[in-house]
Amino acid sequence: MRSMLAATLMLASATGAGAQMTTPPIPGTKPKVVQTVPIKPPALQTPSETADAMAQAERLALQSDLAWVGQYNGAITGDVSSRMVDAIKEYQKAKGGKPTGVLNPQERAALAETARRKQDGVGWKIVTEMTSGARLGIPSKLVPNQATDANGSKWSSPTGTVQVLLNRRKEANPTTAKLAETEKKQPAGRKVDYTVVKPDFFVLSGLQGLKKFYVRGTFKGDEVRIMTILYDQAMENTVEPVVIAMSSAFNAFPSGPQAGPPPRRTVEYGTGIVVSDGGAILADRLVTDACLAITIGGYGSADRLAEDKDHDLALLHIYGARGLKPLSLTGGVAKTSVDVVGIADPQSQGGAAGVSSVKGALTPVTSSDSALSPPPAVGFSGGAAIDGEGKFVGVALLKPAMVAGPATSMPASQAVMVSAETVRDFLKANAVPANGTSTDAKAAVVRVICVRK
Repeated sequence: MRSMLAATLMLASATGAGAQMTTPPIPGTKPKVVQTVPIKPPALQTPSETADAMAQAERLALQSDLAWVGQYNGAITGDVSSRMVDAIKEYQKAKGGKPTGVLNPQERAALAETARRKQDGVGWKIVTEMTSGARLGIPSKLVPNQATDANGSKWSSPTGTVQVLLNRRKEANPTTAKLAETEKKQPAGRKVDYTVVKPDFFVLSGLQGLKKFYVRGTFKGDEVRIMTILYDQAMENTVEPVVIAMSSAFNAFPSGPQAGPPPRRTVEYGTGIVVSDGGAILADRLVTDACLAITIGGYGSADRLAEDKDHDLALLHIYGARGLKPLSLTGGVAKTSVDVVGIADPQSQGGAAGVSSVKGALTPVTSSDSALSPPPAVGFSGGAAIDGEGKFVGVALLKPAMVAGPATSMPASQAVMVSAETVRDFLKANAVPANGTSTDAKAAVVRVICVRK
């Protein structure tokens, strides 16, 4: 490929821009005239032409990095624009360089490193909001606490100094102008000092009590989705650069390769593991989150008593159940592969509730978690991971990945295995006697059904 490109450049140089070249004639035919296409050497290209020649992924990364250093405030799409070129020039001037609009390798490396440090400092991750499928950039170190219900999600700092909210609602015949006017008045006392209203989105910022706020919203059909960022004025220097990146990263209605996993379903199925003869069941926290009702297949209603947000475990309890066969949680050793025992989603079983097992390979990630591949089918989340000797070694969880980087990076589905030791610690912290003696994992797993609004 390189030799072909070199030959093309040499030909363009020899023939001149727009020159004509006569190809050798085939005997009995007339000579054929071909119009050559001039190719500019890199030194003669404009900044926009140089950017056009870049790969889409590199343009996305460039826009994201420029946003993190406070020079770019447009949508991170990878499209070439005068705004992106101007941002490059401003960055170069800020660093004492010549504002050419094209970064040399040293400048590009320095920009990437500065952006990376800023992202690492706040724990930047691209996440998919589970109730809507919207994608947001979240500074996870600033807002480590998350709560979700049927109307959206909230991320917050332990003391509430920084809050990020994603709200969704239905509204008849919305427009961005009407939505902006409504948001200006809610809650009462908002003082708006900046407003932008476009046909497809609106932005507001100002003061809400003693906090600064930033709102970005849009709609599709009758579905309205609004991101709100609130932060104490004392946090302004830390949060404001992040707000720019969050605004650029917000994708309320992702589509195509950016869509990621679908929104959380009204009825969701998972797998639970019976861990005590008193009715304690270990399950996936995300599967059992924001449920109006939780049902255990074949047994009836269950209550959710506790959760472990760090490892996405939940503790359920059913009352008055007989014939339970709690699984023994001791003795297993996780090696390189496991069998995951669970109950697949009824749609993949023709409405049935059969227990089955699938094999998965383990790759250690942390002291308590291992990556599991390939991910088991929907419905298996919360299933028991069993070693080659039939002993319990952990619980398998399906969850969307949170991906650091540009907003247009696609989050892949992933599966993890939380270790048996972590499970035992979680049960012990909640005074659950893990007194199971059965080694029959298929008899110890149950279907978990979450019904949401």
